[in-house]
Amino acid sequence: MAQVCDICGKGPQYGNNISHAHNITRRRWSVNLQAVKALVNGHAKRIRVCTGCIKDGKIAKAWCGPRGRTAGVTTKPRPGWTGFCCAFS
Repeated sequence: MAQVCDICGKGPQYGNNISHAHNITRRRWSVNLQAVKALVNGHAKRIRVCTGCIKDGKIAKAWCGPRGRTAGVTTKPRPGWTGFCCAFS
């Protein structure tokens, strides 16, 4: 599974570890992805979202209200992503 946010498209960053002896080895910083159940076209779907998108409120978390109804759809996909189609608010 790719380490990419389904909303903003943020992926891993690459760089170097540098030891005290100045030995250089390649390393990678992964994105802090969380599996979140969000509303997509009125249906709850599990998507992988970075914590930055969660904090910015770019997703609407799915919840079951009275009689199983859900809230409005506000989830926005990253540009060019065709994994799901959602309503923009």
